[in-house]
Amino acid sequence: MNPIYINRALRFIFVLCAIIFGVIAFLYLAKIAYPFFIGLIIAFLMNPLVNLFEKKGHMPRALAVFLGLIIIVALFAGLITLLIAEIVSGANYLARVVPENLDTIIAYIEKVFAAQIIPFYNHITSIFNKLDVGQQNTIMENIQNVGKKIGTTAGSFIQSFFGNIPNILSWFPNAATVLIISFLATFFISKDWYKLSAIGGKILPGKAKESGRKVFIDLKKALFGFIRTQLTLISITTIIILIGLLILRVDYAITIALIIGIAELLPYIGTGSVFIPWIIYETIGGDVKLAIGLGVLFVIVIVQRQISEPKILSSSIGIDPLATLISMFIGFKLLGFLGLILGPVIVVIIGTLYRANVFHDIWTFIKGKEA
Repeated sequence: MNPIYINRALRFIFVLCAIIFGVIAFLYLAKIAYPFFIGLIIAFLMNPLVNLFEKKGHMPRALAVFLGLIIIVALFAGLITLLIAEIVSGANYLARVVPENLDTIIAYIEKVFAAQIIPFYNHITSIFNKLDVGQQNTIMENIQNVGKKIGTTAGSFIQSFFGNIPNILSWFPNAATVLIISFLATFFISKDWYKLSAIGGKILPGKAKESGRKVFIDLKKALFGFIRTQLTLISITTIIILIGLLILRVDYAITIALIIGIAELLPYIGTGSVFIPWIIYETIGGDVKLAIGLGVLFVIVIVQRQISEPKILSSSIGIDPLATLISMFIGFKLLGFLGLILGPVIVVIIGTLYRANVFHDIWTFIKGKEA
């Protein structure tokens, strides 16, 4: 056999094994050292702010990092405080409104039960009584089996729910530990950011360092582009909802629009977590006009999201809208909601590696000098 092809095959196997080993090693390290990865990401995101404090404010690097962390913590604490205050305000509002509308809901249920359920039950009973004994026994056995399955499923759910309570409670100390370690890692990584970058530059070969710099710049652009995209989409959604609620003359339109805009971040359900129960409630309460208006507004929000997201995302992270749409769809099918984020990210990484000639260098290595 030609030794050239043997050497190429061996180099191809070496590259393949190196990639597999790298992926496995990364996943393993991410599993046991994720607080430090979180710290690295936070340090990366806050580095421009730290540089601003250091250069414009003439601060020591450590003080600039500490001040940046204080600002980030204060922002998160402020957002959580506003969220809790809004929840308390909403709970107080529901405490006033729900009792007033409870009679309406009960009357509606009684009306449905009297007009629909009881006649249907009587009709089924009359049909059942006309059957012979064998058919009646068969139906009763099936009903009992269904009842047993429902009881078993409900029992398993309740058992699982109460069984998971200790795990949920034990999560809080672990989360606090991870949070503290992540912030400490952020401080030390950000403080020595350029020193660590210099060490990494000395370790890597010149070609790998050049390719890595290109990949880093493109990924940085994609990351901030993705964050900008989400903020843009949430802003557009909030403005559309606010305009719609003002047209429908809904009370607390600004507050409700902000809440629904934030709900856009929820996986799968998004704005539907607010609109759908609200539409059902208004329909039951008899305000069909408002329910129809909310339904139309909900459809408009969904349509504009589906139309604008691929276009805005593609312009922000620098890939074709069709490629963005395909990557989001494939990612969603393979990984669910997380795939909507990872799909475009993987496309960006592949495109970045291609522009940095990484694939060309790998192929040149596989072909070898014999080519």
